[in-house]
Amino acid sequence: MAKERRRAVLELLQRPGNARCADCGAPDADWASYTLGVFICLSCSGIHRNIPQVSKVKSVRLDAWDEAQVEFMASHGNDAARARFESKVPSFYYRPTPSDCQLLREQWIRAKYERQEFIYPEKQEPYSAGYREGFLWKRGRDNGQFLSRKFVLTEREGALKYFNRNDAKEPKAVMKIEHLNATFQPAKIGHPHGLQVTYLKDNSTRNIFIYHEDGKQTEGFRKRWFTMDDRRLMYFKDPLDAFARGEVFIGSKESGYTVLHGFPPSTQGHHWPHGITIVTPDRKFLFACETESDQREWVAAFQKAVDRPMLPQEYAVEAHFKHKP
Repeated sequence: MAKERRRAVLELLQRPGNARCADCGAPDADWASYTLGVFICLSCSGIHRNIPQVSKVKSVRLDAWDEAQVEFMASHGNDAARARFESKVPSFYYRPTPSDCQLLREQWIRAKYERQEFIYPEKQEPYSAGYREGFLWKRGRDNGQFLSRKFVLTEREGALKYFNRNDAKEPKAVMKIEHLNATFQPAKIGHPHGLQVTYLKDNSTRNIFIYHEDGKQTEGFRKRWFTMDDRRLMYFKDPLDAFARGEVFIGSKESGYTVLHGFPPSTQGHHWPHGITIVTPDRKFLFACETESDQREWVAAFQKAVDRPMLPQEYAVEAHFKHKP
């Protein structure tokens, strides 16, 4: 009976769509996730083993199969899994190939099965929001030492920027996306999540080398003091600072502004239970309060501004915010 069940699984492997890995397309899909119903290659099977709460793996040719597992594989398969787990993949999202590094495969597999980002588009935040800010380790040009640097990726400006100091107003470098190329270089950088970014600076090609500890950049929350003046939300590093470190314009709901309790589902790296999300036409802003009462008060203040129709002169203020460098 055991041989017959293994033979049945081998026959399923020969079905159209099953012969190649469901995740990277490699030709030798000799492994299977019997909880997801997909056939995968050896390299991808190792990543599946790291998410046992979602995927449990067996060898098609070597392991024993019970009847229920064979029936589950027969009723699913790679094509059915793609129809479900890849139904809403963003057009810009990179799909790994057999020659790609482990990190690219891992992020695809975790996004696809663990986080189910391509079933529920709302889980694709923050990379679909058009703005990304966080800290990466960057190699120094002269001494080769890696130091933590703030990076900002902004779709509106079409640029990747980094800052030498966390509180710096001006970026050390501005890299236009149209002139930028990024490749994973774990061996060259000496870190499994190493990235080489190549860009043009003064008509010359420049390289920077960066990495993030866990392969998935996390959201960095820093303590700031806030004050709200009509529709202008300003934040300060110190409550006695003469100038705000940043400002957010809060328009009306008719103009596409919304305030939400909590954070988007995929927000990583935060440990604050009292979150607030302000949705603007351009991006989302995430804030965390220390107490539930603070959260209620701020949400009420934001909601009051959102519910109030904008005056003609406020549209000019909004336009000024949108075109700030």
